[in-house]
Amino acid sequence: MLATQERIRIIDSVVLANDWYLLKKTTFDFLRRDGTWQRQSRETYDRGNGAVILLYHRQKQTLLLTRQFRFPVFVNGHDGMLIEAAAGLLDHAEPEVRIRAEAEEETGYRVCNVRKVMESYMSPGSVTEKLYFFLGEYDDHSRISTGGGVKDEGEDVETLEMTLPQALAAIDDGTIMDAKTIMLVQYVALHRCLPFNGTKR
Repeated sequence: MLATQERIRIIDSVVLANDWYLLKKTTFDFLRRDGTWQRQSRETYDRGNGAVILLYHRQKQTLLLTRQFRFPVFVNGHDGMLIEAAAGLLDHAEPEVRIRAEAEEETGYRVCNVRKVMESYMSPGSVTEKLYFFLGEYDDHSRISTGGGVKDEGEDVETLEMTLPQALAAIDDGTIMDAKTIMLVQYVALHRCLPFNGTKR
């Protein structure tokens, strides 16, 4: 089997928009498994890579999540107030460095014991973004600000605490609908990787 690079011939690439992030339309020939070449065209949205972190409190046995308004979700029939784990784009920084800063901006807590658990392409049919997933610890003594995000960037972030069973129930009933958050909550439930048993309700 040929390497993927040998099965792609770029024919043309056009920038459709470059206001906030980069939207391109690329025409290419693709070598199919049957040996024939097929002309295809795809639009890709490049907003850079990102990171997300699920924060946990060892003593209280809680998870720290955020809630903020997401306009694209709003225009797709949701009320727009999405519950999420703290997340943000890398902006060319290392994933762990950036997610520590993002967690502080959004939640007001300085996190410790940060570790990466996985990487994932979240919408590979059209978006180039790869997301780095982390777990991190917070406690009552690590609060350094009120959080809330960056006002100049339009952020108005609320924090809320849930136990693991509450978060799993919120996924089941549709209260939590953010994919990256669902992935992290289900990851810790599946792997039992929190420093407590996660049974507190």
